[in-house]
This record gives sequence, structure tokens and C-alpha cells, in this order.
Amino acid sequence: MKSYIFLILAIFLFSSTSFSQDNKANNIDNSNIALQGYSPVSYADLGLAQKGLKEFKSEYQKVIYYFTSQDQKKQFDRNPEKYLPQYGGFCAFGIYAGAKFRPDPNKFISQNGKYFLFLYNLELDAQQLWLNENNHDKLVKVANKNWEKLSKTYN
Repeated sequence: MKSYIFLILAIFLFSSTSFSQDNKANNIDNSNIALQGYSPVSYADLGLAQKGLKEFKSEYQKVIYYFTSQDQKKQFDRNPEKYLPQYGGFCAFGIYAGAKFRPDPNKFISQNGKYFLFLYNLELDAQQLWLNENNHDKLVKVANKNWEKLSKTYN
């Protein structure tokens, strides 16, 4: 199964570069907006992907986060580290495999107080690949090790 997953990922890596995010340790757009405008508090506390609003925003380490309400903004401001996405908001399965990909903000897993985002398109459902491995802790351990290097690279 593992070799099958890496074969799928390798094919995807070489067939498409439009989803890779360059130059950043955080997956942000040109406006420095994280999570494509989705609320980190909604992911972490509610287990929901909810689009934030411009009127409820905070900046943390030069990255802008949007929230669904003033209460969410206050929660984030009290403890921003709690609400940061894993792997700078890049696809967790991509990090596990050694590459950075921009995820679909609606594809995520919330586990052990952390949330992990995943790439999804017609060719690849990275969240399903992660779930199929059926060993979250092992995947996180490998991804954490890869992230130490990838967070410092520009591709």
C-alpha cells in the first residue's frame, strides 16, 4: 500500500506544479493571508472549515488570520500558537512525502488539538491517502522530521 501511495504522489508531483507554493514557510497568498481566509479557531476548536471575515482579523508573525467573530479573534489573540496550522498550512501528506503543496481549505483532519490540511483535486485526495495509512502518529513523526528541512526551503 505504501509504495502505491508514493507512486500516486510521484506521478502527481511530476505532472503538476501549479499547486506547489514557493518561497514561504507559511502557505500564504500575496497579501500574507493565511489559510485562504479560513478561520484557524474554527478548525481547531469547532472542527469546521469556516471562512473568516475581513473585519475580524489578527496579525501574528507577519501573517494575517481571519475569524468568523470578534470572540474567535480574541481567542486567537490570547494564544496564537494554539491555533497555527501544522506545517505552515501546507498539505500534511505532501510534507510527509517531502514536498509543499497548497491544500484545499475544506480538506482537513483535527486530531490531538492540532489540525492538518490536505491537497484535493481530480488527481489526488491527499486526506484520503493519509487516512488509508491508518497510522496518524507515524505519519506525523515523518512529516515533522521533513518539515524541519522544508520549512527552511523555498520550494
